[in-house]
Amino acid sequence: MTLCQTITLDFEQEMKSTRKMLERIVLDESTKDFTPHAKSMSLQRLATHVAELPGWIRMALETEVFDLPADFKPTLASSGSELLEMFDKAVAGSVDAISAAKDEDMMKTWTFSFAGQHVFTSVRTEVIRSFINHLVHHRGQLTVYMRMNDIDVPAIYGPSADDRSFGQLQK
Repeated sequence: MTLCQTITLDFEQEMKSTRKMLERIVLDESTKDFTPHAKSMSLQRLATHVAELPGWIRMALETEVFDLPADFKPTLASSGSELLEMFDKAVAGSVDAISAAKDEDMMKTWTFSFAGQHVFTSVRTEVIRSFINHLVHHRGQLTVYMRMNDIDVPAIYGPSADDRSFGQLQK
């Protein structure tokens, strides 16, 4: 199995779980500005970030350096349907980029900088794996936001208390 095939398997599995979560998010006046703590992102910002993260893999495969400008303003989805649209577009673009890549491409370095300041450089395999892990981290945060807003949390790696089969597994 090639590196690209292995990455594709991991990526596709995590994207299925992520989409299940995003399908349940409703961004309305009662939820979009919710934050569990003053240092936390709003539900709207966090859900949008989760929706856009899959696109970072395409960016890492199609560029060698990415410099985030100091005046960067993040996009905010205004609805659950917009979240899914962003997510599906990001996933499709990254699946295409991974499919087009060769294992030699995965061994090339990629650099991230912010406002011209170097943040890190690493081989693409490590960068892509860290982007998937970054998404999983924020997806975990999003489950807390969902729980605190009485939004059913789907089963991800096992059943959740909201998963209909949960009670059957307890018997």
